[in-house]
Amino acid sequence: MHWSNTGYAPPPSSAPPPPQFPPSPTPTAPPAPHDPQFIQPPVIGVPLSTPPVYQTQPQAQTPWSTGLCDCCADVPNCCITCWCPCITFGQIAEIVDKGSLPCGMSGAIYAFLNWFTCCACMYSCIYRAKLRQQYSLQSSPCGDCLVHFCCETCALCQEYRELKKRGFDMSIGWHGNMERNRGIAVAPMVEEGMTR
Repeated sequence: MHWSNTGYAPPPSSAPPPPQFPPSPTPTAPPAPHDPQFIQPPVIGVPLSTPPVYQTQPQAQTPWSTGLCDCCADVPNCCITCWCPCITFGQIAEIVDKGSLPCGMSGAIYAFLNWFTCCACMYSCIYRAKLRQQYSLQSSPCGDCLVHFCCETCALCQEYRELKKRGFDMSIGWHGNMERNRGIAVAPMVEEGMTR
């Protein structure tokens, strides 16, 4: 059947027109680095070249000057530590902390923890670790916490003897040892009535 004979015209086509794309720009050369319009793009991410990492040799650890069970090497200290470990701990803590906390305060904290929690060994093992780090001592016969948990008095005696062997006079504390090492002489006390 022909549309012209019937007088009926076909419906207009509803297809969309083909898309019109803008003409592609002609490629241009990027600006040269010395050109004033050149902008350096920001660097994002990890740089490809990283600085070299130098590995240092681990410091050799030295053995303790006395063994853990050599308590009889210093009998007076052994007796004091057995009866009142807070005194020995206070003396050790003052030297290890370089006088930042007095002997009496450290000993009082130790006694408080020992009296109320029975876990003063968890506090004193921190000072054993500090002492070992300061003098590069071996972690022997086992870890610091285990040594203090199993043999608290022996550990305190060993630390006391170690500091004593290294030249500290434990009875005068940190500041007294520093004054003694500097050679500061204390003027002798003169009682009144003794002058000529």
